[in-house]
Order: sequence, then structure tokens, then C-alpha cells
Amino acid sequence: MSNEIVEYGTFVKEIKELIYRRQYEAMKRVNSDLIQLYWEIGKEVNRQQREKSWGKSIVEVLANELQKEFPGVQGFSARNLWLMRNFYLEYSQGAILQPSVAELAEQPQAEILPPLIAEISWTKNVVIMQKCKDALEREFYMKMTKRYGWTKDVLINNIENRTYEKYLINQTNFDETVSEKYRLQAKLAVKDDYNFDFIEMGIAHSEAELEAGIIKNIRVFLSEMGGDFCFIDTQFHLDVASDDYYIDLLLFHRRLRSLIAIDLKIGEFIPEFAGKMQFYLSALDETIKLPAENPSIGIIICKNKNRTRVEYTLKSANKPIGVATYSYTDKLPEDLKSLLPSPDDIAKIVHNFDEGEGNAFG
Repeated sequence: MSNEIVEYGTFVKEIKELIYRRQYEAMKRVNSDLIQLYWEIGKEVNRQQREKSWGKSIVEVLANELQKEFPGVQGFSARNLWLMRNFYLEYSQGAILQPSVAELAEQPQAEILPPLIAEISWTKNVVIMQKCKDALEREFYMKMTKRYGWTKDVLINNIENRTYEKYLINQTNFDETVSEKYRLQAKLAVKDDYNFDFIEMGIAHSEAELEAGIIKNIRVFLSEMGGDFCFIDTQFHLDVASDDYYIDLLLFHRRLRSLIAIDLKIGEFIPEFAGKMQFYLSALDETIKLPAENPSIGIIICKNKNRTRVEYTLKSANKPIGVATYSYTDKLPEDLKSLLPSPDDIAKIVHNFDEGEGNAFG
């Protein structure tokens, strides 16, 4: 009898999973069809305006008629219809998301709806269209939204925090130390510069004051870190060979399923910091990490860093470490803009995102 109960329970679970899977697939088809509809409406509105020299008032007339014909159906307001027209124009005249820059150049006037656009919701498409003007930047946020299930608010937060630029110039050794299945997520977890405007302290401050300011505003700090971080402890104690060591901040990253050790420094980065972080990570992996968790990651946050010194230091590190700075502004410093890769290099980075997810580091 007990075997029958177990078999029955397994059967019910499988049917539930099948229903959820089909429901999700149906939702994706509905979204894709809706985006296709909006694309075609935008195309037709643009054609009529161009051929008949109609002004924006035609959108008001069309909206009124559609709302009469389809009462209670959302999405046919004048504002939304105008967005459909702009949506079509943006992605039919050169700003097409294709697998390569070469294809972008070969099809500047293609009018086929790019598949990636149909894989995220209309509201998120609108956010990306309005806030991002570069085609590769748009592709980056679309792929991140699709892959990690970003909500509209999380998407806006990432765009406003310039995650795209900070991802492109961040300094880590994750290409050598993190499994390919988790590498992209790990890189997204480390910015090149963190905005600590939420901490009230003077220009001259101690590491203790910096840490205290973070703990006092822990919710804002975790949001600035990226949203997938959970706070574990401050001055986390490690006992190694009967000696006491303390990690400034210990976090946990839910998607990576990794402990994140953060070392706060109020001065310039020096290579010795990486050696200390490697020690912390080894101790965490040996004594704190649970069997099902992935290897620990370290983030060293300094007031300043020499990028060449960081690069040389990380080459010899065998533990996953990122080196970032903190500042009191959310703008990308002018001296860092020149460090962004060339357009072709950015295209390769964005287009080659690994779509897989795994369970462990290699």
C-alpha cells in the first residue's frame, strides 16, 4: 500500500509539473503574439502617417475607435499606440538585434521583428527602448531580463545603476576561476564602482566608519550590490590554527549559491589585499561552506585602484576575486569611459553570453 501511495504521489507531481510547463509555454506564446501585434500596428500607423502626411492626431482617433470596438481590452491608449509606432521605427531602421555586427551592417532596413524582443514583456521592452539608445546595450538588458527573470523595477534599477558599462569594465579573474556555467552571473555580481551616496560620512573616514555606515543602511547597500545578495554577518569570525580572523562583511548570493566575502579598504588597492582575500576564501570553503554550495567569492572594495596593478595581481590569484572602488556618485567617471571595449569587442561579449545554467563551479 505504501508503494502505491508513493507512486501516486510521483504521478501527481509529474502531472502538476507538466501543467505548469505548458502554462508557462502558453504565456510565452501569448507574449510573443502580443509583441508581434504591437509591431504590426506600429508599422501600419507609421506607414499611414508617411503616405498620407497624417500628424499625431491620427493616434488619438485610432485609440478612441479601438477602445469602442474592444471595450475593456488594455493596451490601446493613445500613448501606447504612439509607443508602438516608435517601437517599430526603433527596431526596423538599423537598431536590430542580430547575432553579429556584420549582420547589422548587411540588413540596415530589415523589417522583421527581432526574435529576442518578443521574449520579454511589452512594458520591459518600453523601458529598454526609452532608457537605452545603443543597440548592444539594449540587447544586453534584454538578455539579462530574459535569463534572470528581472522584474520591471529590477530592470530600471540596473539601467540607472549603469550595470552594462560597469559589467564591461569590471576587474575580476572569473574567466580563469569560475565555471563557465556561472561565469556571466558572477561577473554581473561585481560592479567596477559602487555608489555609496547613502552613507553619511565625511571625505576623511575610517574603515570602521565605512562599515558602520553600510550596516546602518544595509537594505540600501544590498540593493546597490545587485539584489541577489543576502546579509550574513559583519566582522565574521574565522578560527584558523587557533588564531582569530575577521571578514568585514559576509554575504550570500542566491543565484550563485556562494558565500561572498567583502573586504573594505579606504585607500588605494595594493596586491597584498588579494593574498589576504585568498586566505579568507580558502578558510570559508574549508570550514563554513556547505556541501551543496559553490566555492566562495571575494570582492575587495577600495577607495581607489590602479587598473594595471589590479590586473597583474589577479593574474596570479587562484581564487575568484573581484576588485572594485566606491564613490559618492552614480555617474560613470569620465576617466573610465575610455576603458570601455571597442564596439566590435562589446558586440562579441554581448552576443556570446552563455545561455546555460549549471549546478557547480568547475
